[in-house]
Amino acid sequence: MRAFRLLGLQMLQFFLSSWRSGFRNRVFFAVLLLGVALVGVAYLSASFSPRQPLTVALDVGLSGLRVSLVLFAITLVQDLVGREIEQRSVVLTLSYPTHRSAYLIGRYCGVLALAGVAALILGLLLWIAVMMSGANYDQQFRVQLGLPFWVAIFGVWLDIAVVAAFTLWIATLSTVTMLPLALGAVFAIGGRALGAVFDFVSRGAEGQVDLAARYGPLLDVIRWLLPDLSRLDWRAWPMYGLPPDLPTMGLAAAMAVAYAMLMIGLAIHAFSRREFS
Repeated sequence: MRAFRLLGLQMLQFFLSSWRSGFRNRVFFAVLLLGVALVGVAYLSASFSPRQPLTVALDVGLSGLRVSLVLFAITLVQDLVGREIEQRSVVLTLSYPTHRSAYLIGRYCGVLALAGVAALILGLLLWIAVMMSGANYDQQFRVQLGLPFWVAIFGVWLDIAVVAAFTLWIATLSTVTMLPLALGAVFAIGGRALGAVFDFVSRGAEGQVDLAARYGPLLDVIRWLLPDLSRLDWRAWPMYGLPPDLPTMGLAAAMAVAYAMLMIGLAIHAFSRREFS
């Protein structure tokens, strides 16, 4: 019991240090500026839609919000973990009676908390931008900016949690400075595109039988290695009033949590076996 309490206190210390470092980091403000710019793009995009300006603004805004948060999360993981490993400053931290798992979990929770704050701020800005987009236009199908909107934001945050966990694992393995950033970005793009590729091939690839036969088995293997992050995209609910099936949402959220925990477990295993000179 005492050991678990000590582990929890150590995790809390690393969480708080990550929280303070994140707010002092230029990345936090840079991503907020990028997010504000993308929200502005979403607002302007509504002007080019003659029929559904609110829907267009919301669609563009949610895409921009995810891009901003992905960059934010992988950059923070690189700064708080990857750079400390690269510069060997982590050796000083681990010279104290500190469990390595507490270090990683505390850092990861700090990144998730900072990403949550950024998601709330950008989500609120997007909500205002969408409301302003429809100030002088009453489209036939109104967007839903209540619970459905914030559920969609929560789905984006779960997406970021998976990407951050994968980037954390790569950071514990990598000896190359920019590798966690590069692979984290590739993972975020690949995980979101996976669902569309599966659907395309499973439906016969538009009559291209050879293509489906050639890449179908490979995609079946990839299905077990990469999560389908497109299942966390719940924007159809606030955009079109089409609520997703609750069991489907639950399975998607469970998939995200399970995969993030798996990545954190792999990161702890790799970090515990890594030697620092």
